[in-house]
Amino acid sequence: MSASPVLQPLSRRLRALPAAGVDVALAVGVAVAGLWPFFSRVNPAGGPWHTWGVVVVLAAAAVLGWRRRFPVAVLLCGLVGAWAYDFAGNVPAQPVWYGVLIALYTVAVRSAPWPRVAALVVTVGGSLLTASSETALRSGILFVAVYAIGRVAVASRERAEWLERERLAEAARAADRERARIARDMHDILSHAVSLMVVQAEAGPVALPGDPARAEAAFDAIASSGRDAMAQLRRMLTVLKTDDGPHAPQPTLADLPRLVSGASGAGTDFTFSVSGEPGELTPDAEVAAYRITQEALTNIVKHADARHAGVRLDWQDGTLTLEITDDGRGTPGTGTGGHGLIGIRERATACGAEVTAGPRPDGPGFRVRVRFGARA
Repeated sequence: MSASPVLQPLSRRLRALPAAGVDVALAVGVAVAGLWPFFSRVNPAGGPWHTWGVVVVLAAAAVLGWRRRFPVAVLLCGLVGAWAYDFAGNVPAQPVWYGVLIALYTVAVRSAPWPRVAALVVTVGGSLLTASSETALRSGILFVAVYAIGRVAVASRERAEWLERERLAEAARAADRERARIARDMHDILSHAVSLMVVQAEAGPVALPGDPARAEAAFDAIASSGRDAMAQLRRMLTVLKTDDGPHAPQPTLADLPRLVSGASGAGTDFTFSVSGEPGELTPDAEVAAYRITQEALTNIVKHADARHAGVRLDWQDGTLTLEITDDGRGTPGTGTGGHGLIGIRERATACGAEVTAGPRPDGPGFRVRVRFGARA
């Protein structure tokens, strides 16, 4: 059971008040309520009421200042005061001993199980022994209700604390997941860029004597790959510094042509094609498609030794099939035990896509095929 949305802000504000101030206010309120019959009722015997009653009321109210430190002792003092009040016959009847109710509530909230149960038994039992049957029944019901309210308050507070701990734990888990995703993105960016740069750097000196134009293109590709990687990393690090929490740059399907063209010239001729009526994917699926393509292209450049490779988007009834193929000798980086294929499968699974990867059925080379469902 938890507090209603209307009462929750009030409960938080009350808990934020100084404890000493709250106890003083309660003591004053109980004293005023206990003394009120002395001023509102006329003594049937004539003359003023007995001073003993005033002393008992004030003493029973004053001990509430120690209710948090000694809840059971304060309750016992209140009960003794209530019983001692009737020793002086010339006092007005007290309809309710508010100090006893507050002390019993405090016992229910702050005491260990055995002391609080014993205190409830003593309180209810004492009322049964010292009061008439009607008064004892009314008082017993009131005491049990106050005790139950105290226990419900404890349960509500413990549930709120548990929910807060769960919220913080879930926030920490979300942050860990986001950090892991950012780490994968940074790995993809750097791995892709460095692989292209290495291949182009190796091809440049070979082409320089006989084909200066090709060598110049290789060095331009190195510079372009480096600039692109630095730009992506700079955007990622800039967003990480914001107060809204970690968010990595979000590439989309529209960025795929530039990604494929950037890989061209690394010794492999890459092509990009789209068929069918383009639909719409969820943002996480678009990011996954981009990163999967990036990982596959990196492995082609590093391992395939392919002359031709292609990236194809096939749209059918709102679903997308992403296919990356090459005509090389196979890509060990995307084999069954390779880390490349593991990363591709993880990204696809995270957004509900299906992955197949293996040798091409129509000739030499390797194929990665990912099927993304339509956006709900």
